[in-house]
Amino acid sequence: MVFLQLLLMLIVILIAAELFTNALEHLGEKLGFSEGVTGSIFAAVGTALPETSVPLLALFAGTQNIQTNEEIGVGAILGAPLMLATLSIFLMALSVWKSRGTHGGLRPERTGLTRDLNFFIAAFTFAAIALYIPHELSFVRYGIGIGMVLIYVVYVVVTIRASKGLVEEGHATEAQSAMFLCKIGLPNNMLIISVQLTLGVALLLLGAKGFINGIEEASSIIGISALMLSLLIIPIATELPEKVNSILWIRKGKDTLAFGNITGAMVFQGTLLPAIGIMLTSWQPRTEVISGILITLVAAIWLRFLVGKGGIKVWHIAVNGALYVTYLFIALS
Repeated sequence: MVFLQLLLMLIVILIAAELFTNALEHLGEKLGFSEGVTGSIFAAVGTALPETSVPLLALFAGTQNIQTNEEIGVGAILGAPLMLATLSIFLMALSVWKSRGTHGGLRPERTGLTRDLNFFIAAFTFAAIALYIPHELSFVRYGIGIGMVLIYVVYVVVTIRASKGLVEEGHATEAQSAMFLCKIGLPNNMLIISVQLTLGVALLLLGAKGFINGIEEASSIIGISALMLSLLIIPIATELPEKVNSILWIRKGKDTLAFGNITGAMVFQGTLLPAIGIMLTSWQPRTEVISGILITLVAAIWLRFLVGKGGIKVWHIAVNGALYVTYLFIALS
């Protein structure tokens, strides 16, 4: 029964992702924002709500077992950016492999992608360093956590400031299909856009809550720890919005939105979520935790290298997929 519940939550998340993506394009168009802002901030933050809610709900309103709550929280925090930097990017590229070919180009706007990756790599490096800060030095841990929150604030300001120039260069957000609620006769205005966005977010949160309710029982049935299950299973569900949204966008030729949705979420989850973990959990250097952080950083650095080199080919992203398989081998061996 618990596995049926998990499957139903996956379906809920898929429906929510479609509703949210559709409304978000119309919001970005009406506000006159660039695709970079729409993808890296609006879409990234909105679709990151489930994985943000999982550790928060686990730590503050989870099961009766405090250790299990902490393992679910840490697993969800680290599993999210790991999944985005490896499997999500790979599936996005794989979705256009047939149409663009193995050596086909992926064409996101370079300055925004570079900014996202630079901020993420810097912040996630601090998350790795914090693993080795003793608990007795709580003021240092809290200092790192607060610093990571400030990094995200700076990132948002810099991204929005760059929006006007990108719009003038032809990177404005454009909605290509009618909004779903408008298809039943409702007007296309900010109120209706807000209603559809709220509906999408509510369904995303419902899916996340459903996974928390079933995760402890599932870990017992499968016979692995809540930490491992959270690292490997929860992100598959909570990252589905990013994966589905980005696949939908890249198949429409909206590469900037597709990449920005994933890398913007990486920044969000590489700053605010680890800050929560550093300040509210033991945040210890266990093997599965260290390997997850290192592989995530390698995947992000590889993307940054490709952008600096001048272009990303479809086959390049196979490396990110291989890194995810490598993590599975390390974690499950």
